[in-house]
Amino acid sequence: MQSPIKPESPEVIAKIYRLYREYFDQAERRRRWNVREDIPWDQCNPELDPAIADVVQTFCTVELYLPDYVSKLMPQVRGNHGRAWMIANWGYEESKHSMVFGDWLLRSGHRTEEQMADLDTDTFSKEWDLPHDNGVAMICYTTVQELATWLHYRNLREIVVRHGDPALAKVLSLVATDERAHYDFFMKVVRIYLEHDRPGTLEQLRRVINEFKMPATHMLIDGKRRVQAVQDMRIFDYDIFYTDVFEPVIRALGVTKAELRRRKSPREIMVVGASS
Repeated sequence: MQSPIKPESPEVIAKIYRLYREYFDQAERRRRWNVREDIPWDQCNPELDPAIADVVQTFCTVELYLPDYVSKLMPQVRGNHGRAWMIANWGYEESKHSMVFGDWLLRSGHRTEEQMADLDTDTFSKEWDLPHDNGVAMICYTTVQELATWLHYRNLREIVVRHGDPALAKVLSLVATDERAHYDFFMKVVRIYLEHDRPGTLEQLRRVINEFKMPATHMLIDGKRRVQAVQDMRIFDYDIFYTDVFEPVIRALGVTKAELRRRKSPREIMVVGASS
């Protein structure tokens, strides 16, 4: 059973809630989109390389673990208004991502209704759990993961544009824009934690970087094959992670590699939001 979460300071909670309101207002004005109306569904390409459809199925499956993501993350941040409301909003946006990927697989003819039903059944037969039981570690993890996810979608879109599928290209463009907005928000939250407790937050960031894996891919029946397909297409691999995720993240946070290598003793680490 997870330990109680230490209360956060009113100042930190207030700052994060202000960030969330800014995020929400901007999303309402500029970024909301409609699954049925904003995709040129009549331009799906049934002749698209099946390997691309396999990768889209992987993305769809990972998004289907949304009930676990939200239900496991929410208890960590229940007392933090901005973070809790962001998880609710994030869950809404991610639910659209799973729907739109699933709709493309069906409308393009790359998957049947029966295959998609089997996918749901298999996915929901397993349960995802948090990679970290610490609220600050999880915001660091989510920051890294959202930037990595954005890169997956951006890089796949470049391949899709070359092969020709305007519907999938539009799907990936809209979803990638959402993921980038998520990353920007979570990045700003990590900066707040760094300002409030730099040594403790650095310790959690170090853990995340050293142990990072994309969520849920290991839970797929053919997870290794699907991860390999992503690497073979140069959508995402270790080199991309290092140059396009790790380095930009620490640069945006104002953290040096030397700081990440420097370990603090347990007595020096007091993380707000950590499990006690």
